[in-house]
Amino acid sequence: MSDPSTMHAADIAASVRDGATSARDVVEAVLARIARVDASVNAFTDVLPERALRKAETVDAARARGEALGPLAGVPFAVKNLIDIEGLPTRAGAKINRDLPPATRDGALVRRLEAAGAILVGGLNMGEYAYDFTGENVHDGPTRNPHDLGRMSGGSSGGSGGAIGAGLVPLALGSDTNGSIRVPSAFCGCFGLKPTYGRLTRAGSFPFVGSLDHLGPMARSVTDLALSYDAMQGPDPDDPAATTREPDLIIPGIDDGIGDLRIAVAGGYFARGGDPEAFAAVAAIASALGCEQRVEIPQAARARAAAYLITAAEGAALHLDRLRTRAADFDPAVRDRLIAGSMIPAPFVERAQRFRRWYRAAMLDLFREVDIILAPSTPCRAPKSGQTTFVLDGVTLPVRANIGVFTQPISFIGLPVVAVPMRLDEGLPLGVQIIAAPWRENLALRVARHLEKTGIVSAPHAIL
Repeated sequence: MSDPSTMHAADIAASVRDGATSARDVVEAVLARIARVDASVNAFTDVLPERALRKAETVDAARARGEALGPLAGVPFAVKNLIDIEGLPTRAGAKINRDLPPATRDGALVRRLEAAGAILVGGLNMGEYAYDFTGENVHDGPTRNPHDLGRMSGGSSGGSGGAIGAGLVPLALGSDTNGSIRVPSAFCGCFGLKPTYGRLTRAGSFPFVGSLDHLGPMARSVTDLALSYDAMQGPDPDDPAATTREPDLIIPGIDDGIGDLRIAVAGGYFARGGDPEAFAAVAAIASALGCEQRVEIPQAARARAAAYLITAAEGAALHLDRLRTRAADFDPAVRDRLIAGSMIPAPFVERAQRFRRWYRAAMLDLFREVDIILAPSTPCRAPKSGQTTFVLDGVTLPVRANIGVFTQPISFIGLPVVAVPMRLDEGLPLGVQIIAAPWRENLALRVARHLEKTGIVSAPHAIL
């Protein structure tokens, strides 16, 4: 079979369905690569060879019986370790959570992917309790950027980005509260989808901020994002925030092109406060799309501030008992932010929530004028491992708090975003957000697919 480190999920599934290769061969090749490469990247916290091989045998047996195989037949995937995996405690990147009893069943999205034929091979490293943009976990060690092992993977889904970027798996699940899919997608050079808030169930995952948390896929291609997204859609009574909508399948229309879509570049707040390369990446994509319109997202800086308040307050409320009883077992950087969040006056949070309602209405008005908005994913390329500050527009800022400067105002109101990777030169990857109105993932994925087909964006292969 072809090298699985360079194959897309769609190609693997087609090869397994056609009998050109077996699911077992695919899984064995992936497990061998993880064993060979992951010591350098540190993407995985748990590898599950026995489980994966058993599942591969069921896929191969079904094909031998002439049964129809699912759209992800034989595709290996891994999940951020805040998603339940039967038989393992759900770590959420924390030392404290290792004392939890093992999960009694897989998270809902794991079950849905496996129902489509995919094969879980393990759990992935992440920032503690998802309160992180760096990918540097103090308990499990940092996930290293597969394009430069001396740099950050981004977080908090750093293991997911590192695993995709290093060619360890073709598909991974991450979570995104303030940017935790989009940041590692940019730094590690992969595609990511943060769906509309409530579109994909979060049942069977450890929460961070209930009103902001999303789960979503990361992959090497846009088609793979869409395949996995289609497999995971659907209502779920176990997640009170989950939509009651029936699935809006993307794959049938993903190659429809950009047609008459109204596409604009975010100006103002989204055109300053970053390195020139971040804005050059957006400009290159806008040029490729023939996009000349610019729009101003109203009160974006205030939206980011409100997102910070709500994140800190809700996150702190979730962890108060742990802070009281096991403060020494937290990552100090996470612990101190949570303690600060616990002291935010309630009227401040209530004002932030009122503003969120206004901001959502203002953004819906903006989407009456445009279909897609382009913005940088991050203000810079991946910082060096351990780097604590960086300089943006002549101002020295903390890295951990400011990598999400362009992602927070978008997830604050649950808008769907496809994060696309690109290289302007031979340097490290950069990322661009393709933002759509609520429930219009199809439009963002169509634009991303058009860019991929024309060669403007792609997931660069890390040689490890």
